[in-house]
Amino acid sequence: MTRPDPAAAPTGSRRHPITAHDMLAAAHDDQDSVLALARELIAIPSRGGVDPGQPILDHTAAWLTGHGLPVRILRDPLGAPVGIASEIHGHRPGKRWVLDACLDTAVFGDEHAWTHPPTDPVIRDGWLWGRGSADSKTAVSIFCHLAARLHRDRENITGSLTLLLDLDEHTGGFAGATTYFDSATDVGGVMIGYPGLHHIVVGGRGVHRVRLHIHGIASHAGGRTSTPNAISKAAEIITRLSAVELPFGSSRGFPPGKLTVTEITGGQGYSVTPDLCSINIDIRTTPDFDDAAAETLICRIVDDTDRRWPDTKPTLIQHIQHWPPFAHPHSAPATALFTATADLGIDTAAKIAGPSNIGNYLAGLGIPVTAGFGVDKIGEHSTDERIRIDTIPLVHAAYHTAVRNLLIREDPKAH
Repeated sequence: MTRPDPAAAPTGSRRHPITAHDMLAAAHDDQDSVLALARELIAIPSRGGVDPGQPILDHTAAWLTGHGLPVRILRDPLGAPVGIASEIHGHRPGKRWVLDACLDTAVFGDEHAWTHPPTDPVIRDGWLWGRGSADSKTAVSIFCHLAARLHRDRENITGSLTLLLDLDEHTGGFAGATTYFDSATDVGGVMIGYPGLHHIVVGGRGVHRVRLHIHGIASHAGGRTSTPNAISKAAEIITRLSAVELPFGSSRGFPPGKLTVTEITGGQGYSVTPDLCSINIDIRTTPDFDDAAAETLICRIVDDTDRRWPDTKPTLIQHIQHWPPFAHPHSAPATALFTATADLGIDTAAKIAGPSNIGNYLAGLGIPVTAGFGVDKIGEHSTDERIRIDTIPLVHAAYHTAVRNLLIREDPKAH
């Protein structure tokens, strides 16, 4: 994918005399504090769908209020806390820009396989270890410190900045983000602090998720005659799905589409022929293989298989989640971030991610988004997750510079 021209600044903006290297000096001043908060957050287990979210919300909210920032706890329709929003309003009207990072993490996996316990934020050989160090508690800490600095400079801000720290990201539910954006207005763009130092993620494949409920006919497994077995029918569908070759990605830089059977459930005990088997199917979509194409593919294979099993009820296709692919390489957030990284001498390239993310949801709302630029890392979502500590100031300064370019305007009357 072609990298956007860093010189193409957002319409109406002018370079503020404070430079990116001034931001880097400020980031170095904050580094010990950023590292301390990141370690405190890593020590609080917050696995998506496993651990309660209240402890990490409480700790983060206390840090923000202790630094003079307003805090609003986001709650889902049932009243459960799902995130924090901190709003910084400038003295002049303008667009709202959002910095987003998740407070929940992936699960630990086999804890005995970790070099250090996943909630022990060990520093060793220039690396910070621990679950969430990469995805995305270091980003949370960086964004908190950046927001504190901008809050002190709010008289120079045009528009507003929202610090969004959300839960329910790693479950795929995204309750924190959807709760905020379902009611947010005038959002000019979003920057998400996913890790990775040398790519700015400006797009992502879409996702098409369905659950198939496949029918057989129950009977005694030891009987003289056999009835159609739902698991056997499901196996035939899975075999046919596995043989599909999806189209390659488009010329716009998307990875190829991908189809994965991710779960199968069916049958009970030993003595009953199963009459129901359910399977989960995850399809990653592209502009060349979109949501409609994915649905057509599933329906064709299901219908053909149902015809081969005439004594069974038709398979039920349950639609779970559909998000379109997106690409925003020339949006205001992307341009601001590319300008900042270029000013700091960081070699970055535009990237369209294979996994889907909250950026797909935001793109569906028409909100431009960058879905990744962050600290250098190893092992996010896997054993021994860790980040390079010396990349923290670079990332901090890049986001600080980018946000200032979006929020702070020189007064033309001053010239």
